[in-house]
Amino acid sequence: MLITRGTLLTLSEPNQVIEDGAALVRDGVIADLGSSADLLARHGASETDIIDCRNPESNPKSKLQTPKLILPANLCAHTHFYGAFARGMAVPGEPASNFLEILQRLWWRLDLALDLEAVKYSALVCLIDAIKHGTTTLIDHHASPNAIDGSLDVIAEAVEQAGLRAALCYEVTDRNGLEGAWAGIEENARFARRVSQRDSSALKAAVGIHASFTVSNATLDACVATANDADIPLHLHVAEDQADQDDALSKYQMRVIERLAARGALTERTLCAHCVHVNAREIELLAESGAKVVHQPRSNMNNGVGVAPVEAMLEAGVCVGLGNDGFSNDAFAEMKVADMIHKLGRRDPRAMGADNVVRLAYANNARIGRLFWPELTGALEIGAPADLILMDYTPFTPLTAGNAPWHMLFGMSGGMVTDTMSNGRWLMRDRRLLTLDEAEICAKAQEVARRVWARV
Repeated sequence: MLITRGTLLTLSEPNQVIEDGAALVRDGVIADLGSSADLLARHGASETDIIDCRNPESNPKSKLQTPKLILPANLCAHTHFYGAFARGMAVPGEPASNFLEILQRLWWRLDLALDLEAVKYSALVCLIDAIKHGTTTLIDHHASPNAIDGSLDVIAEAVEQAGLRAALCYEVTDRNGLEGAWAGIEENARFARRVSQRDSSALKAAVGIHASFTVSNATLDACVATANDADIPLHLHVAEDQADQDDALSKYQMRVIERLAARGALTERTLCAHCVHVNAREIELLAESGAKVVHQPRSNMNNGVGVAPVEAMLEAGVCVGLGNDGFSNDAFAEMKVADMIHKLGRRDPRAMGADNVVRLAYANNARIGRLFWPELTGALEIGAPADLILMDYTPFTPLTAGNAPWHMLFGMSGGMVTDTMSNGRWLMRDRRLLTLDEAEICAKAQEVARRVWARV
């Protein structure tokens, strides 16, 4: 397949903008990149599928044909498919006034209400959202305490149906008793065995932990042992709220990340979501261990938990990526907020910057993704997986390699994505989904959501 006549934004190192650019896709990887003229001369005669990315419909009365933008697909480093049915759900009683109340009144009631059918459709609607907004790789963190056994298989089937890739885990917690904790550990171990036996390129496994404040030392140690035995990462929430730190200091006389380090849970294969309330010593431990951090600015704002010290972590050498914590799979929306929340939090317009945000979303997310898929690059490069999107974005100021991050944050949006490709396979063409029936899935999801809401 030869994709031609687009504007290539490679997001490689160094970044390149190639006007009238082309990409050759063979066997699921990018086989060549360059100008359309060069690639057509080299490969045009042998390629039967040649796609022209000029968009004559953008201005039918003009002789000009606006080229679509071709750029890498997005990766979400932390999400929760199971939370989809919270959208529009009314929670009885007084509104939650703090983070713990949000968990108790919303999320810990919703996850208890899920059955396997609800797990399936909450995943499917999120996968539709991902394809439509140009995300092809997702790292999910699942919870359904009354439907643990086989829940990761249900999500895996949805992922394979969609044609995306995902790393899955079950959230281990003591809050539903030791029986529930051990059932969660076994679900992680069982799914890891399944993935290793199938050698699936689309599906990978991790061991999920809710957070330090909901697991005992015994449970935490069992999760670490399970991850080590299966040779897979750990994935957990870390210091999302001050309550997590207060619990660790009260019970263990150490802070959350110190506790993780002491129990062998902090390594280069640990994925720490949030890290909002971490101090300088904890940042040092993150850097020394090589643990990865995932920033969720929209969720942090919505829950009122604070602003993560992302710039301090980056300066210390911590790999910080970008997730959505179950918000919509629109990476462009998350990037915009990631830039502005730090400016507001520090009351300094120099904070963060679009270049750093794009680094989180692409280069750093690719580093996190390589915990599961060593081939990921987060860029359009020869030899990289053919994960790319086409966008209807017509810049009215010059688009250059240097200013591209600012175009991405202040000009582009997820709704501009017209085509999504994963591993060389089109999942959406001209905004038409090819692997999932959106109308049918959403109609069924509404039925299932009503039943879930009745149980909350």
